[in-house]
Amino acid sequence: MSAARPSAGHPLAGVFDALYLACIWVAGIAIAVMSVIIPVGVFMRYVLGFGAQWPEPIAILLMVVFTFVGAAAAYRAGGHIAVAMFTDPLPPPLRRAAARAVELLMLLVCGFVVWYGTRLCLETMGQYIAELPWMPVGVTYLAIPFGSLATGLFVLEHMLFGAQTRRDVVRFGEAH
Repeated sequence: MSAARPSAGHPLAGVFDALYLACIWVAGIAIAVMSVIIPVGVFMRYVLGFGAQWPEPIAILLMVVFTFVGAAAAYRAGGHIAVAMFTDPLPPPLRRAAARAVELLMLLVCGFVVWYGTRLCLETMGQYIAELPWMPVGVTYLAIPFGSLATGLFVLEHMLFGAQTRRDVVRFGEAH
């Protein structure tokens, strides 16, 4: 293993890379489509004089997808929010213990959200959105358990194989 690729050699690296790229693409497509749908809704309401009912619920659905799936990718890339002002002054052994505690708490939260997010999806599959009568409400919540599962897998990867922030797949597009 080289410094630029901390865990590229682990047997699941390709699986985690594929999951990471899928998260990036799904979140990117969600925000791109949302960025088109919102102006279309505004145009229809204020220029054409009638408000379509579908742009708002679709935009909200895409924001949920972007948030939960994008958060998983951000975690793996080290782009998430971290409050280090409490841990930076600690001596290295306590800093490592705090980091491990955070990882374990992340796993706990991800497990909670996967479990209850899945239950939410299943329990609302028989309900439909008034503006989108063809779409079950449960489908709109699917990004919650899927994004949390991906985040949990990336937390496990970090715990087992170390940070992935220097991997080429994570730093795509940066000058090397």
